[in-house]
Amino acid sequence: MIGFTVKEWAAWAPGLVDRDAWRAWARAPWRPVGEDMPALPEVPPMQRRRIERLGRMAIQTAWWCQQAQADSVPLVFASRHGDVARSMELLDALANGQPLSPTTFGLSVHNAIAALYSIIRGQHGNYLAIAGGKATAETACVEAAGLLADGAGEVLLVVYDAPLPEVYRNFADEPDAGFAWCWRLGRQDDDGIKLKLSWEAATESVPATGGLPHGLDVLRFLLAGEPALALVEDGVRWQWQRHA
Repeated sequence: MIGFTVKEWAAWAPGLVDRDAWRAWARAPWRPVGEDMPALPEVPPMQRRRIERLGRMAIQTAWWCQQAQADSVPLVFASRHGDVARSMELLDALANGQPLSPTTFGLSVHNAIAALYSIIRGQHGNYLAIAGGKATAETACVEAAGLLADGAGEVLLVVYDAPLPEVYRNFADEPDAGFAWCWRLGRQDDDGIKLKLSWEAATESVPATGGLPHGLDVLRFLLAGEPALALVEDGVRWQWQRHA
């Protein structure tokens, strides 16, 4: 079991662009759809033009959540699928005998968005890029807890995903949506929302909540003030609990 405090949060999805909207959504959740993306005014235009929709969502929430002076805070960026749309561009080019774009390749790897954020912010600290199936948010929190245990004062956790390209839709095992959220995590004795996360071997299934991808359901659990949330994935039961 691990414990930590959510000291600050930010989130973005189509139709949900401020905290009041997110709190209302948590009381009556729906799956965000649409092609809108954040304006990301904090990033200079020459750098912003390289960042596509998924990266803009993730970087926008991280920017909102990170304190201006916290330039060396460790970063954990977590996405189940990453920028799979860019990967499809490369596969299409290969299938059609076309040359591959070095820029597209460089920005398609799983840590590219985290790297872009660290470059834009001028950060020189540790960053990680995580993918863990449906339990991506949980595995990212385990990494963040390890960084806190190693002495980090805070960790910035960013969870984000986008709908799969049509060619992969038959393989989807949960609803998908374009979204990003960020938590600024501290130790258990810090001020904020205190959470515990445990895991154990399990075989039973836990039904999804409200037709949401699990990564977004974790945010709903936080904002709705619910006492617990569970996920069973790959033989592991993950259990979230809220503590006073």
